[in-house]
Amino acid sequence: MDYFKKYEENPYADLRWNIPEQKRGKINIIGGNSQNFRTIIKASEFISASFPIKDLEIILPDALKSKLPNLPNFIFLASTESGSFQDKKELEEAINSADMNILIGDLSKNSVTGKAVLGASENSAKPLIITRDTVDLISENHPDRLLMNPEISFFLTTAQLQKLLRSVYYPKMLLLSQSLVQVTEILHKFTLSYPVSIITLHNEQVLVAKNGSVQALPLEKTGYSPMTFWFGEAVVKVAVYNLFNPNQFIEASISGLFS
Repeated sequence: MDYFKKYEENPYADLRWNIPEQKRGKINIIGGNSQNFRTIIKASEFISASFPIKDLEIILPDALKSKLPNLPNFIFLASTESGSFQDKKELEEAINSADMNILIGDLSKNSVTGKAVLGASENSAKPLIITRDTVDLISENHPDRLLMNPEISFFLTTAQLQKLLRSVYYPKMLLLSQSLVQVTEILHKFTLSYPVSIITLHNEQVLVAKNGSVQALPLEKTGYSPMTFWFGEAVVKVAVYNLFNPNQFIEASISGLFS
């Protein structure tokens, strides 16, 4: 398995020097619905407190407009009756206005929102990380074209990865009971078939895959638990390190995830 590497210490620690002292770059965090916006707010607070990002925009459905303060970096887009995004073109324009995007979830589970999010993601010309319940929403809406976009990355559980593979009738079956070696082989072949990037968690190992290469670090080295790994901070670190280390997805992601 020459395509697989496993680390106990950060092999790319030097990438941390590429985080600038002066603020630069633009990140969009996208998500929320009329009943739930906690994750997107917490993630934005974490970025603001931890990293030198010049522009941070929080993209929300306008059903939240009356519930949140009128701040310059709160951008409200048209929403459905159920309180989540409805317009593909608006979302696409928002995504393409930033250097890095995180689709962080808490979206309403309806077909209009699903199609809007999928359509905007398919046409993304800027890096876009898809995580949490956004992965499920996309998997339910035939993401074949989306998986051909090299700007797309998934930060997802193995159960979500299983669902994503099924959604495009991928011939290799992923089972939650499989060994680390078996899951690694599937990631290797999947990322050779599709140009997207994958970060997942299996058997207490964080797996990062792109272009057939798979690298791993122990979850305990990230400082997160199997539950807190999905709360939003970890994916923010991945986004920021990739913003400041472009075209080095595996190296930047692993460096950012080591605590």
